[in-house]
Amino acid sequence: MDLYSVMCVSDRITALEWFEVFFGRPADEILGEEHLWQVGENAWVVVDDRDVRSERVGGAMITLGVHDLDGILARLATHGVDHDPVETYGNGVRHVVVLGPDGNSLSLAEAPTQ
Repeated sequence: MDLYSVMCVSDRITALEWFEVFFGRPADEILGEEHLWQVGENAWVVVDDRDVRSERVGGAMITLGVHDLDGILARLATHGVDHDPVETYGNGVRHVVVLGPDGNSLSLAEAPTQ
């Protein structure tokens, strides 16, 4: 099974610049008007600004499991990308919410090291 999580955005240029900073690289694929970042073996985050999706702009919410959360947040900070305070759950997972320019929520979660 493949997963395509669509981030509906209002301004493609602004969004692509932001997502390139967020992921630390340009889109892995461009299919028509959609820009895709591969985030797992069969998982993709898709940026789409087509008018048919305009009513969904800013409504996405996903969580990405990451390693080196502090390193990622430091890289984002060097580009002026803010985030909510980092929370640590009772099970040791560290979690933070990062909002894109349209308010789409891309949370980062790091499991505790064993």
